[in-house]
Amino acid sequence: MKVIVCGAGQVGFNIARHLAMENNDVTVIDQEPELIRRISDTLDAQGIVGHASNPDVLEQAGIADADIIIAVTYADEVNMVACQVAHSLFDVPTKIARIRQQSYLQPIYANLFTRDHLPIDVIISPEIEVARAVTRRLEVPGAFEMIPLVDGRVKLIGVKCEETCPLINTPLRQLTQLFPDLNIVIVGIMRGAKPMVPTAEDFMVPGDEVYFVVDSEQVRRAMAAFGHEEPEARRLLIFGGGNIGLFLAQEVEREHSWVKAKIIEGRKERADKISGLLENTMVICGDVLDSEILAEANVANTETVVAVTNDDETNILSSLLAKRYGCQRAITLINKGTYEPLIGSLGIDVVVSPRNITVSSILQHVRRGRIHSVHTLREGFGELIEAEALQTSELVGTPLKEVELPEGVVLGAIVRDGKMICPRGSTVVQAKDRVVLFAAEEVIRQVEKMFAVQLEYF
Repeated sequence: MKVIVCGAGQVGFNIARHLAMENNDVTVIDQEPELIRRISDTLDAQGIVGHASNPDVLEQAGIADADIIIAVTYADEVNMVACQVAHSLFDVPTKIARIRQQSYLQPIYANLFTRDHLPIDVIISPEIEVARAVTRRLEVPGAFEMIPLVDGRVKLIGVKCEETCPLINTPLRQLTQLFPDLNIVIVGIMRGAKPMVPTAEDFMVPGDEVYFVVDSEQVRRAMAAFGHEEPEARRLLIFGGGNIGLFLAQEVEREHSWVKAKIIEGRKERADKISGLLENTMVICGDVLDSEILAEANVANTETVVAVTNDDETNILSSLLAKRYGCQRAITLINKGTYEPLIGSLGIDVVVSPRNITVSSILQHVRRGRIHSVHTLREGFGELIEAEALQTSELVGTPLKEVELPEGVVLGAIVRDGKMICPRGSTVVQAKDRVVLFAAEEVIRQVEKMFAVQLEYF
């Protein structure tokens, strides 16, 4: 597959890295020679210095026979024009654009992005995606990650193993004996900076970050098994009233009306504006690092604080201050990947990475075959994939113990007729089953082939 990526920033670089690893023909365009040099030096991808929306630059990048253009430059307008040029001059089949400016995305202007006007097939708004990701994490107290799969029938949960976790030092094969009617499969473990794709003989130790797939109806029970029985937050404090903070507050008002939310925003003009857009959320104008402002917001009696200002350092420091003053849980937005290894030791509970969320959102529109969704769990770790099993797939019709899965693949769930089946050695996957699996980064291409639509199928 030939892919043109416009923009070599963090998101563009990571998209190109994922796609190049899977043997796609990838070309990246950016105006900054340094960024293009990094692409050429570290990835199996071509780099071109130039303006991403210029027809001659796109032509030089080989857009005439491209399958997809992914426009993720810093300028919304460049992204939109690049997609327009790709459509009008080169008839590129799939056009994906990142658009940050919310005025373009208002429902009253929905007609803008149609085939007759601006022909963009998929629009990714990082702010909206991040706000949704934070809301999901609020739904499962004690989890640092929560991703719904297969129309909400199954969930991926990420939890940290504390010293008090009842399951530490227990071989994973014994989980079935301990909880015979609990549909849960552990698909990944992060031990310090080392990612692990677990086997039946592995076990968890304190400090591990564990990813598991579980039946949606059994989430509370699964969390209790890990020693997490925290109640859902009823008092929420949001640091930062930008687009993410506003969307989060609106989502809470719409979906979780019993939660009392407050926002602290430093700019008076912005605070006044969002105050008029929210019905039940209190907006306080002030500095999130000011102890008097935090006291006014009653941070000591707040269950969860969500730091989503535009500054990583402010988010980290304000989260730590809030916890010091008595807040129980901190969810912190961090853009710079270099900070992530430090977070666990600081005491921040949940890190939200806009880059990872945006890359995941874009990649799930690029995959081939019957792949319904793709979620990047950690940088360099692997991906959670939800796919439909086809009649021609090697997975179908054979007991799983006889299927030679690539090393680094763990089947997390099979959903048939709306019910989750825990994969066992004797389980037989049927055509049209939804399969949820984790794949380490180096075997994603092989997994994609397992779910590809083969020509003889037609």
